[in-house]
Amino acid sequence: MTDILLYGHPESGHACKVALALSLAGVDHRTVLVDIWAAPESRPAEFLAASPLAEVPLLLIDGEPFFQSGAILMEIASRFACLGGETAGGLRRGRELLMWEANRIGMCLPQLIESRRTQDEPRRVPETEPLARAVEWLKGRYDVDCARFAQLLGAGPFFHGLGPGIGDCAIWGYVQWLEKAGVEPTPVMSGWIAAMRALPAMKTPEAFFMDA
Repeated sequence: MTDILLYGHPESGHACKVALALSLAGVDHRTVLVDIWAAPESRPAEFLAASPLAEVPLLLIDGEPFFQSGAILMEIASRFACLGGETAGGLRRGRELLMWEANRIGMCLPQLIESRRTQDEPRRVPETEPLARAVEWLKGRYDVDCARFAQLLGAGPFFHGLGPGIGDCAIWGYVQWLEKAGVEPTPVMSGWIAAMRALPAMKTPEAFFMDA
């Protein structure tokens, strides 16, 4: 039996992408919580030994490490022939969506979330004019991404068609937190979000790592 271990944290959208993919695929796995706000050197020794960048997510499959969420999603899809990995066309679609998410909506949303952390959190960046300009720039990118989101989704209901795939998992990683980012979903986004939340295998970030 294949032993699968996921290191992650519920506040990491990248870790949530992988946890969702494993859940949708019905792949049995264990989870280990890694404190992403602690100093990297304080993280579990076995995690540090396997993760070259000391970052989550880290997936171990029979002890073999896989890191970077997009690469992990591709590994899950191809290894288990699921979430688009059943066909060459599905894998190609997944790759395209993963690249778009990483360079567009998956870039601006976490930065917007970080900019809005409450003043009592030590990680808060003081508000400055350059920061305000950067936030406006990110919001402008998000507006463009909303239009591209609708284009890529097409008739839906999922980015892979009638069922979700690794592209949906990747895009869900941070779109699930639009409110935390201080932006609103478009009607098209709202429909997709509702479809994702209705999936039987969907969980909250905390529930994905509840046994960690």
